[in-house]
Amino acid sequence: MAVAVAALHEREPGRLWPLLGAALTDLCGGEAVVHKLDDWSQSEGTVGGSPDAAAVELAGLGESDLGLLRAGYPFAHHYAGRPDRTPVTAHRAAGRDWPGSPTARLLRDVLDADHVLGVPLPGSSPPITGCLVYRSGADFTDDHLTMAERAQPLLAGVERQRQLLEEWRRALAAAGTADERAADCALTPRETAVLLLLADALTADAIGRRLGISARTVHKHVENIYRKLGTRDRVGTVLRAQRLGLVPSPGSRGPCAGPPRLVTVERSGSEQT
Repeated sequence: MAVAVAALHEREPGRLWPLLGAALTDLCGGEAVVHKLDDWSQSEGTVGGSPDAAAVELAGLGESDLGLLRAGYPFAHHYAGRPDRTPVTAHRAAGRDWPGSPTARLLRDVLDADHVLGVPLPGSSPPITGCLVYRSGADFTDDHLTMAERAQPLLAGVERQRQLLEEWRRALAAAGTADERAADCALTPRETAVLLLLADALTADAIGRRLGISARTVHKHVENIYRKLGTRDRVGTVLRAQRLGLVPSPGSRGPCAGPPRLVTVERSGSEQT
């Protein structure tokens, strides 16, 4: 709950996944996480890391080793042929082939990790977006997998918010100014996300589905937005938000158009498969 509250009040989209990565390692008994938020292939996709020691190791990898990481073995194949997005370990997905695989050998050399837990975002389609959690020693337990599954809705909701905030910044073409205007109006990042979808003519139910929250919660956010902007209805709110530079004006790209996907890696994070 504390992580969810912190994420919903984080104004810098790039800090959301590092925040979640640190929490995910604790929840799932991991030691490192890589999160992959774009459509990676074996030839494309940025790889980075933290702490500094992990970042140095990853930065020193050659293209062939980077290709192994981007390929997401064995999770890419495991999830590609099925709609199920339940977290699974590399050992359970690949069986006895996992320990001797080139990917497993690379992870032992680079991250000192023996086991990997795949945590895809619910509903993601190939190439799967999500996290990979790493640990040394014993494999992840059933309890770790249960905690990972419980964390999936939070990961999905925060990723949707990250996409909206990134698109909002691009649409307004002045990220710093946009952030300052939202702060001046006392709008939280979550209220900003709701306002963007409100301006895109989505219903409360649709906004709730998009952000992974209930329609009742959406209505509470809308009431707060009305109060803070001094408005009484949706149309007046959207018009005032446009005048204040909080949402794109008509004719500019909408906030739901789908931003380019980003990638980051962290020593407490996850990897897309």
